[in-house]
Amino acid sequence: MAQFNYHHLYYFQVVAHEGHLTRAARRLRISQSALSSQIRQLEDRLGQPLFDRRGRALHLTEAGRIALDHADTIFNAGEELLATLQQAGHSRQALRVGALATLSRNFQLTFLRPVLNRADVEVVLRAGGAGELFDALSALQLDVVLTNAPPRTDALQPFITHRLAEQPVSLIGVPALVDSGMSLRDRLAGAPLLLPTRSSGLRTSFEAVLAQYEVRPQIAAEIDDMAMLRLLTREGVGLAVIPPIVVRDELDAGELREADRLPAMSETFYAVTTERRFPNPLLREVLPG
Repeated sequence: MAQFNYHHLYYFQVVAHEGHLTRAARRLRISQSALSSQIRQLEDRLGQPLFDRRGRALHLTEAGRIALDHADTIFNAGEELLATLQQAGHSRQALRVGALATLSRNFQLTFLRPVLNRADVEVVLRAGGAGELFDALSALQLDVVLTNAPPRTDALQPFITHRLAEQPVSLIGVPALVDSGMSLRDRLAGAPLLLPTRSSGLRTSFEAVLAQYEVRPQIAAEIDDMAMLRLLTREGVGLAVIPPIVVRDELDAGELREADRLPAMSETFYAVTTERRFPNPLLREVLPG
């Protein structure tokens, strides 16, 4: 078997990070035609196209994204070797995770726990809105997206949705706001409430609970960010409509108490991946079998 040409791999790495052949050729101080030839030789050697050429711009294919991960690891290790005169550390593989900015941090931690504190794994965690995260997943910039609302899928967006957990939803607040002798109906009617915004699926379910008990709530605040909802709950602003997992630490410490479990309400958490010829092997560590 012919020896692998790491010079070609280095040229590929530069082109991949520049995203443009002309800029990469200028940086490498070689002709554009010579650089194109080097990339073609690498693609022939690997048996896979590494770039999708759209006009003047170059976009990584799935094989190209994997090759870039390996190239970065290889050349980063070389830099460490030069810096320390010995082979320092271990090759690390990246797991790129996107999570809704409003998603429970405790849930994210639970999901990532199997790969945390591993010397061979680097977790890249990106928060954002659903649209930008699913676009990044489609562009192979992320390996998985964590969400509480599964995406719509069709032939153009071959997403795969993995159901991870279903959590109950409760009324939770500081001990001073939790009267153990009060019924759920009286609590819904009389206590200040911290609610998800109307665009939330949780809010829709909660409106059904209000209709069932025929009450009009006293709304203290409407929040679409779980971190802010958690903070306002700890401040005693009101009773929060929230999954207990979001404030698990405060419940365990006694800072907050669960007043009532809300009937027929739950929040489901999902991990979303996309169809890939070369899926990240680390996904096997975090996704349900």
